[in-house]
Amino acid sequence: TYTTDTKSREENKKTIENLYRLSVDIKKIRRLKEWILFQDVAYVKEIAGILQEMGADETTVANILERCPEAILHTPGEINAQRALWQLVCQNENQLIKLIEQFPESFFTTQYHENQKANILFFQELGLKNNIITRFLTSTPSIFYNPVEKNKNVVETLQMNYLRLGGSDANMKIWILKLLSQNPFILLNTSTTIQETLEFLQKNDFSDHEVLRLLSKLKGFLFQLTPTTMQKSMLYSKNVFKCSDKELKQLVLKCPALLYYSVPVLEERLEGLLKEGISVAQIRETPMVLELTTQIVQYRIKKLSALGYDIKSGTLESLNGTKKDFEVNYGKIQSKKERPIFNPVAPVPMED
Repeated sequence: TYTTDTKSREENKKTIENLYRLSVDIKKIRRLKEWILFQDVAYVKEIAGILQEMGADETTVANILERCPEAILHTPGEINAQRALWQLVCQNENQLIKLIEQFPESFFTTQYHENQKANILFFQELGLKNNIITRFLTSTPSIFYNPVEKNKNVVETLQMNYLRLGGSDANMKIWILKLLSQNPFILLNTSTTIQETLEFLQKNDFSDHEVLRLLSKLKGFLFQLTPTTMQKSMLYSKNVFKCSDKELKQLVLKCPALLYYSVPVLEERLEGLLKEGISVAQIRETPMVLELTTQIVQYRIKKLSALGYDIKSGTLESLNGTKKDFEVNYGKIQSKKERPIFNPVAPVPMED
């Protein structure tokens, strides 16, 4: 462990010299994390040596130390232990050094070493592939800082609820692995919040089968919500679309965004659509359009308008979907517009 308190008000000359020899931009460190240069003890040569052993060239070493200068405050023993740990899921040291260069802060967080190790082994036992675990280590490292019992508890709660809601034993493993792969942040929740969220949906007349459907559709985002925020979003949608509870439920199943976006986000997106001349009735017919940001909607409407497609009188389906989905729809409309009109009874011109 290290502290951000500066022990002396003078920079450590030895640290500066060693960093300079490695072509590290010292001005950058002074600007962003000057306190590191005041520490009495630093392991510049040793940490650079370990990175070079793994295959890092001079530029890579300098880049890593500039982005995460805290690395030099760790002992060689701590870094070697971390290296051995990440090797459990990396194919080789070449892949490992690339990950360190991209995500140095994740690699050089060593104070949860035992928890990290226990969680890696737990995820492997669960059946998660190593490439997914490395993605977790770099994108959501905080889930490895939890005691392994906490993560096990959340996974067990999910499995129990999956079966309780009518899921089958045979599909449970695939379901849980897919859910975790799509949204590992689910592990930052507690078993209690997961239980409360599911109970809220059932109290709002969603059947077991429908809750299970929502769980899969939301890819785990459901568990970042609270009953209070979901209640507010549902009430807002009910007022906007002037629909009954039963109709609202169908809209939510069609477009879970109505459940997981906050009221301010829904308001902003709805206003953006109305400004483009789109009616509430059209949005109610195709609520999935609310999953798109106002900027994306404006861009897509502009592109379609250039082809003479009037979004106000047509369906909003052509606006929907991912970037790829939209490009496919746009291509179809474009080719339809450009296709020459063929008259089947017109005489075919013949050469003499």
